[in-house]
Amino acid sequence: MSSLQSASLARVKPSATLAVTAQARELKRQGRDVIGLGAGEPDFDTPDNIKAAAIEAINRGETKYTEADGMPELKAAIVAKFARENGLTYETNQIHVASGGKPVIYNALVATLNPGDEVIVPAPYWVSYPDMVLLAGGEPVTVVGREADGFKLRPEVLDAAITPRTKWIILNSPSNPTGAAYTRAELEALAAVLRKHPQVWILTDDMYEHLVYGDFDYVTMAQVAPDLYDRTLTCNGVSKAYAMTGWRIGYAGGPKPLIDLMRKVASQTTSNPSSISQWAAVEALNGPQDFLAPRAAAFEKRRDLVVSMLNQADGIRCPKPEGAFYVYPSIEGLIGKTAPSGVVITDDETFTAELLNAEGVAVVQGAAFGLSPYFRISYATSEAVLEEGCTRIQRFCASLK
Repeated sequence: MSSLQSASLARVKPSATLAVTAQARELKRQGRDVIGLGAGEPDFDTPDNIKAAAIEAINRGETKYTEADGMPELKAAIVAKFARENGLTYETNQIHVASGGKPVIYNALVATLNPGDEVIVPAPYWVSYPDMVLLAGGEPVTVVGREADGFKLRPEVLDAAITPRTKWIILNSPSNPTGAAYTRAELEALAAVLRKHPQVWILTDDMYEHLVYGDFDYVTMAQVAPDLYDRTLTCNGVSKAYAMTGWRIGYAGGPKPLIDLMRKVASQTTSNPSSISQWAAVEALNGPQDFLAPRAAAFEKRRDLVVSMLNQADGIRCPKPEGAFYVYPSIEGLIGKTAPSGVVITDDETFTAELLNAEGVAVVQGAAFGLSPYFRISYATSEAVLEEGCTRIQRFCASLK
């Protein structure tokens, strides 16, 4: 089989998050009571008006091919969204629509990277960023946003990482896996560095934009630094805010020359995203937005519950994130301890494996996201499940000697 696999695919690791999910599923099949806290999707359903718009589109016969990178009606809705919510002005020929946020990012990387080109990926990172860079022929350069800095990239760290080969930096705010979100001042500080390096393009992944808590004021890079607009790709989608993960619609706004290249990639790979999903996304963006605030409030309540319970667990330190629906607690205080099974907790991978075996709680190890010793919990599930999951984690931590 090894000769069948391409050299570019051989550079890529299988998804660690999928491995955890598969292990949890296997334990469930064996009759174990497993609580899965690894899912990266809202537990809420897609709003009824969006589902109705899709059904109406089917009944109207909107079942044919559309333009490769999105139909005009959806691009117009995206243009209006960017203007309304982000103060950004785009024409419809500056909009790219693809089958989810992941293909949007991948199309941009495939369209622009040459062998040896570097992409700065701040850790902790979403697991797919480095591997998409590798598949596209580039080289991911990991830089660390430390817990002491709120898991966010410091401007001096960014400056030191940029070389003549740097093509892109990827900024994800709010972040998967940490929930960290950049303030206006923090983005302005990064923009000041990027102004010195005109060869570097900026990709902002704003998928969790509507999931910010308290009085956090959400902004994106092109809004904060309009002079960088011509080399910024602002990526977003309907998956997280509108509970539409399975509908597979992501989008981006950017400079027309880049969007043209991305369309070329899409035209020879996926062709258009599902026509029905596109009509649903039109309704998501143009229709009522009043459900967003109550859903964000529900997530905020869950966040506070999880942060409080994890900080009561022996050896765990859990920062309070600004957004998304993840926490990224440290297990620094548990390294070197021994589980009842006799296994020594040497790293976060051992911790997550032992937690699953002992208590039936599935979480994802920090190593998958490029920063250890941590683990990721998704709180996109009911308060009852979260309470039971956190109680089991507390019990497991107390059992370590």
